[in-house]
Amino acid sequence: MKLLRYGPMGQEKPGLLDADGNIRDLSGVIADLTPTTVTLAEIEKLKAIDPASLPLVEGSARYGVPVNGIGKFIAVGLNYADHAAEANLPVPPEPIFFTKAISCLTGPNDPVMIPKDSLKTDWEVELGIIIGKTCRYVEQADALEHVAGYVLVNDVSERAFQKELGSQWDKGKGCDTFGPTGPWLVTPDEVGDVQALDMFLDVNGTRRQTGNTRTMIFPVAECIAYVSRFITLHPGDLLITGTPPGVGEGQKPSAIFLKAGDTMHLGVTKLGEQRQNVVAFALEHSV
Repeated sequence: MKLLRYGPMGQEKPGLLDADGNIRDLSGVIADLTPTTVTLAEIEKLKAIDPASLPLVEGSARYGVPVNGIGKFIAVGLNYADHAAEANLPVPPEPIFFTKAISCLTGPNDPVMIPKDSLKTDWEVELGIIIGKTCRYVEQADALEHVAGYVLVNDVSERAFQKELGSQWDKGKGCDTFGPTGPWLVTPDEVGDVQALDMFLDVNGTRRQTGNTRTMIFPVAECIAYVSRFITLHPGDLLITGTPPGVGEGQKPSAIFLKAGDTMHLGVTKLGEQRQNVVAFALEHSV
């Protein structure tokens, strides 16, 4: 099942994607897709609904973040060995993780805004996990049983803010619009083997990132289990799992960074695609 939220920013309604790729309105069943409606038990109830019984949404619609009210946005860094190599960093002996500000979340096709004074805004296609059951000291063997679904995320990053202003990675990770998420939350039964998903990202029509989740240093189950040792994960929390090689700062012979007017197109197998226009900083457009 593919769950989604559609409509103008701040006015999104819950929906699902039917087998023909049409949006079906869920607002007669649930008020919204929130941490209380993406628990494993509640998702099982939604799976019992015949999509054809739901109103068809006519025409095109904007996609919002698939879950409203995400409580935590946790990111695992340097989780692909070839990405660590392009960043001239050693393979970490255990997962590195950090937080992204909830305020950076945006819909999958909303504009990405270059922060004020930024010169090194970068891209990162990633596999995201929406938690469906509380995770606290979860064993790796049981970790995937706590997943509500998977999402596509662009972990947009400002490298100078991240690496040149002290040791706080969060500075370069949580700027407004730096968390495009969606278009859908895809339940695990539709995803299958989460360690066998192709990934790509294009900038201005040129392929920059190509990868597959099988090359993760720490697989999805280990990421969930590891983070749950330090931070309790609740239903509706978002955990992203690292990016393959090809980020802007790793381009040869010299780094390439985003500028206003650029476009990004990215995707992960079975999780859909995103397209973003890059825009210049404007205070009135900050969220």
